Order: sequence, then structure tokens, then C-alpha cells
Amino acid sequence: MEFFERFAIPHPSPVIYASMVVIALTVIAIIAGLTYFKKWGYLWREWLTTVDHKRIGLMYLISALLMLFRGGVDAIMMRAQLAAPDNKLLDAQHYNEIFTTHGVVMIIFMAMPFIFAFMNYIVPLQIGARDVAFPRLNAISFWLFFMGAMLFNISFVIGGSPDAGWTSYFPLAGNEFSESVGTNYYMIAIQISGLGSLMTGINMITTIMKMRAPGMTMMKMPMFTWATLVANLIIVTVFPVLTVALAMGTMDRLFATNFFTSANGGMDMLWANLFWVWGHPEVYILILPAFGIYSEIISTFSSKNLYGYKSMVASMVIISVLSCLVWAHHFFTMGQGAASNSFFSITTMAIAVPTGVKIFNWLFTMWRGKIRFTVPMLYSIGFIPLFTIGGVTGVMLAMSAADYQYHNTMFLVAHFHNTIIPGVVFAMLAGLTYYWPKMFGFMLNERIGKWTFWLLSIGFVLAFFPMYITGLDGQARRMYTYSEATGFGTLNMISFIGAGIMAIAFALIVYNVYYSIRYSPRDIGSDPWDARTLEWATNTPVPEYNFAISPQVNSIQPFWDAKKKGHVLFPDKLDKIHMPNNSGMPFILCSIFFVWGFSFVFAIWPLVILSTIGIFACLALRSFEKDHGRYISVEEVKETEEKTGGAKL
Repeated sequence: MEFFERFAIPHPSPVIYASMVVIALTVIAIIAGLTYFKKWGYLWREWLTTVDHKRIGLMYLISALLMLFRGGVDAIMMRAQLAAPDNKLLDAQHYNEIFTTHGVVMIIFMAMPFIFAFMNYIVPLQIGARDVAFPRLNAISFWLFFMGAMLFNISFVIGGSPDAGWTSYFPLAGNEFSESVGTNYYMIAIQISGLGSLMTGINMITTIMKMRAPGMTMMKMPMFTWATLVANLIIVTVFPVLTVALAMGTMDRLFATNFFTSANGGMDMLWANLFWVWGHPEVYILILPAFGIYSEIISTFSSKNLYGYKSMVASMVIISVLSCLVWAHHFFTMGQGAASNSFFSITTMAIAVPTGVKIFNWLFTMWRGKIRFTVPMLYSIGFIPLFTIGGVTGVMLAMSAADYQYHNTMFLVAHFHNTIIPGVVFAMLAGLTYYWPKMFGFMLNERIGKWTFWLLSIGFVLAFFPMYITGLDGQARRMYTYSEATGFGTLNMISFIGAGIMAIAFALIVYNVYYSIRYSPRDIGSDPWDARTLEWATNTPVPEYNFAISPQVNSIQPFWDAKKKGHVLFPDKLDKIHMPNNSGMPFILCSIFFVWGFSFVFAIWPLVILSTIGIFACLALRSFEKDHGRYISVEEVKETEEKTGGAKL
């Protein structure tokens, strides 16, 4: 019995038991379905062993959407708990676990894979490349992310979820106050996933710097590619800091070191500094690719070239630098002193300037443009006023003296969501709708998409704007209940109603996918939006090799100029194409990483040793492997182009 008690949930509830049943039934259904339809071989050949950047992008996308709904359930439960005073829906412990997992899932396991999905799928197409620089490393990156996400999510039913907040501050996250293995899950799952993110950063930087099409200079790159480059430069700068911090936190919990303890020479504020040295640039890792997506969409549906290209690039570079100089604004109330608070207050407010430049660039792009109010364009237009409000409240929080009033209240929660939801979630949904026909060969239904946009926007305003008021009135965040005498009840009920409307909007997204699969026409061609950049110059579905002939780039918008000005986009002759082979090693290696992580969580040292040996064995096998890829013949290319409607040869 001791063996099973080790994995027991320390604070079980009917909801957790129900989740166990649902997870078990889902796993059984998946296994039964794959067996009945004889799809195990297909799954292995086409997906588990793929190194194709497009398929990896789609796997990131599916994972992100699943995590969006997983984190959304946590959000609904929190809003339901706070909808009325003295509510007993959740106890304090369960609420702590839910707001912790909600933050981690949404930031690390939803938003990050969502942007990686677009980076993987779109960037090689935008720069005229046939794949990323390191295809097998790309597969390892995805599977490390996926195994980290799965490891974190099983904490809910095996051993208990983390409960020290998504920032996991010490000493609260130490063994003294977090006795269960929940925080172990946090430390190790994010560590594994973060390794994948760091590898993606290296891969994307190399791809963009070394694999652009002939003629595509740095100042002819599409704006999403620029955003991807800058975001990944931030990744390789700050993710090693998180890696070190998580390793130190793991050693404190498992090996009794004293990096972050409040005794024996430890320093709990060291964790806070290391976390936010990563944590605040992380916000811009998410928002910059979103800005890139908005730039592509606004330009396309305004039927104009993007206004102020050079200033857009410069503003992103300035944002990336300033993002690494603002972390200590999280400590305004922690006794740093006037000089430190003043410096970080100034840098925090300064970051609003390049962001404002981008807002005006988008507005000037739309000025006198021939605007088409498609679903992606609605998200892009709606983002501007909502995100601006979030930015203004950020400037309020940047004033260190005023922050003594705002800090640790629901005002801060409202501000954060007021930037992340319009800034990232709206962008991801806009990009999903915009690139859906390129990914799947048919378009999502516009009418259902517009209903989704309006419900999501209205629900968002109702859910988060009341929090500004309750925060200014003193409602603290992370509190699982409040008394009726506070007067917060009415506004919190409005927030709950808004969250419910947002949930309906997300359900409509699922219905839209179902409806469009059944009824949307498939004869949409390769360029249904009349777009401007190279990804739309490929066939639909996009062949494995992306481009039969490498494109020749002569301008910032090469595809548009090829359509409208007669530029020759594919001047060379057809030749055989070199492509990498699929490999099962990334999946196997990362599956062993999952076992390694699980063993570390529960301190099962024999299994830690065995899995460590397995990891190094996989690396050794790869070092002796001779795999030089394969060539696709001219005849095969011609046959593929004919099937996909290629008129570009």
C-alpha cells in the first residue's frame, strides 16, 4: 500500500475523481479507435516520426487548442467560486491549485505552443525555405514540449497539483509550505518543456539567418518573420535563466540545498529576480509574434503595403531590449529603495513608446485602405482599442508610488489579461482563421467566426473590466473568497457572466471547425485572401518540399508584386530536391524524458538512473547514425505539382 499511497492525491474531491474517470475513458477510447480503424501504423509513419515543419506546426496547434480549453476550465471554476460572497464551491486548497495550474497552462502550455505553431508552419514558407535549419531538432523540440505538458497535467490526478501560484515564489514553494509533489511537477515539467523552447529559439534564428530565398535581404523579410526572429533572440537570452532557476529550485526541494530557503544562507528574493528576468521578457516572446500576425493581416485586408516598415522593425528591436530591463517593477512594494524603483519605473513606461509606434503604424496602414471586414481583420481591429487600454493601465502600474495601491489586487489581474487576451489570444485566433485555408485546404465559416468574435469581445469586457474597479476598491488577488460586507459581489457576478460568454465563444470555435469540415467548399485555390507574402505562393495542400522551385525575391511583398506587377517569382528550372528522412528517435528520446521527469518528481532514484542512461544511449546512437536524407526526383515533383494544382512550373 505504501507504493500506491505515494501517488495519492493529498486533497481529493469529487471533481478530481470525475477527472480521473474522464481521463481513463478518453485514453481507452483513443486506443480502441486507433486499433479498430487500424491507424497505429499511420500514426507512427505520418506524425510520431515526422520532421516536416508543417506537421510539427499542426501538432503544436492541436496541443495549444487542447490546453486552451484545459486552462479555460480552470478559469471558469475560479470565476464561479468568486461569483458570490462566501461561496463554498471550492475550498482554499483546491482554489490555490486551480489558479496555479491555470497560469502555467495558459502561459507555458497554451500561448507558447500557439506561437510555435505559426512559427513552424509559416516562417519557412515566408522566407522561401524547404524546411527549418535542423528538422530533427525541431521534432525533439516539439516532443519535449509535449512531454513536459503531459507531465504537468497528470499532476491533477497523480500526486497532486502545484499550489504555490504560477510564479511559484519561495519560501512558499519550498518543502516547508508545499509538502506534496505538486511543486516538483512544476519545476521539472517546465524544465523539460523549456529545453524544447530553447532549441526552437536556436533553430528559428538559424533558419531565418541562413535559409532565406535568393534576394530576400533582412529588410525585405515579412513582418511576422521579423517578429519571430526578435522573439527567438529573447528566448535564447532569457530561457537559460529560467533553466538555472528551476534547477536550483529542484535541488532545494529534492536535495536539501539552500538557494531559496529563508534559512541557512538562502535568499528567497533570488528566485523572484531570476523568475522575472525570464518572466517579463516572456510576455514579449508571446506578444511580438502576435504583432507580426496582426501586421500581415492588417496589410492584407487593407489592400495596402504595411505603413512604416523600418519603424516597425526598429520598434520590435527596441521592445526586445527594454523587455529585459523591466523585471524589477514586480518588486516595487518589496523595499528596493527609491533609486531602483525609479529606474525600473522609467524603463517600464519607456516600453510603451515603441509599442505606441506600432499602433499608429497599423492605423496608418488602414487609413484610406480598401478594408475588408473579414474575421481575421475584425480580431485585428478589435485588438487595437482593447490592447491600448491594457497598455495604459500598464503605465499606471509602472508608477512605483501608485503601485503600492495597485499591487497584488484584481486591478493587476485585469491589466495582465487586458494585454494578453487581445494581444495574444485574439492574434492566435485571427492567425488561425487567416492561415486555416493554407493548412487544411478549406476556409472556416465567416458568419460563425463573426459571432465568435463579438461574443468573445463582449465576454472579455464583462469578465475583466469590473476587476479594475474591485481592484481599486481593495479586492486582493489569489483570495478564494470574500465577505458580503466588501460589496464585491455584484461586480464579481458580472465577471462570471462575462467568463461564461467567453466560454460560449470558444465552444463556437469548436462548432465552426465541425461545420466547416462538413460544409465548406474545397475549391478555394491557393490564395483565397488575395494575400501579399510568399506563404501564399505555395500550392494547397502545401507539398512536403514547400516550393518546387526556390523563389526569387525582389521586394518586401514578392507575391503581391508577382501578381500585380509581373515580377518573375520562380525563374529557375526544376531540379531534384533534397529532404530529410523521418525519424522515430525524437519521440523515443522525449518519451524517456517523460519517464525521467516523472521519476524525479517522486524521487524514484533507480528509475532516474535508468532513464538517464536511456537518454544518453539515444544521444550516442544518433552520433553514430549515418542519415544524409533523400532526394525527391524531378518526376515526383512534377506529379505532386499536378495533383496540387501547381501552375508555377
